[in-house]
Amino acid sequence: MAEGNANIEIAQNLREHRGHGGDGEPSHRRIETIEILEAILLAIVALATALSGYQAARWDGESSRAYATSSRLGVKSDEMQLTANETLLYDTSTFTAWLQAYAAGETKLAAILATRFTPEYKVAFDAWLKLDPLNTSGAPPGPRYMPQFKEPLAEQAKGLADQANQAFEEGVHTRSVGEDYVKVTVILAAVLFLLAIGQRFRIKGVRLTVTGVAGVFLVYCVVLLAVYPHA
Repeated sequence: MAEGNANIEIAQNLREHRGHGGDGEPSHRRIETIEILEAILLAIVALATALSGYQAARWDGESSRAYATSSRLGVKSDEMQLTANETLLYDTSTFTAWLQAYAAGETKLAAILATRFTPEYKVAFDAWLKLDPLNTSGAPPGPRYMPQFKEPLAEQAKGLADQANQAFEEGVHTRSVGEDYVKVTVILAAVLFLLAIGQRFRIKGVRLTVTGVAGVFLVYCVVLLAVYPHA
């Protein structure tokens, strides 16, 4: 009988041991599930951070190129406008000399001066002479005020200035996009911090809550990465 009682006690101990093992196994599985979820989130964070950093660098480069283009075109525009001003000053001075020669009756000098105009100014000058402006009231005061007068250098300078402004606006836009990607990178760093902190908690509810918050921020970042323009 003593041996039978001993076997009964051993069987009861085995059942109690299995009972304790059965209660702990679901808890262990839940911890493993959370760890797997954290590992997946960490992998996504790593990929998203790499993509965000890459796009931020690309857009920063695009912004730098746009600003450089704007500066280069601005310099060309200023140079072209300076040349246009000098050309206009030359034609105006020649026209003033022509008026003085014409008024003094120096027809030969006036004829020579009339051939010294730039081609564009000469067209307007000839059209102005046909109006007999010196004897006709209401005539334009000079060739510059004629509809035939054109300033190709000034027009080119204006075109370059417009391109410079457009390049500058593009630089502002691309810089803004790059800053948006930097913000995403910062949020991803916060997600990584939450995941690291969450792993320190032994209470499953707290750990799962922190992981859930990190997951929400991560989904938000992934959506932004999908919506933002890509370089």
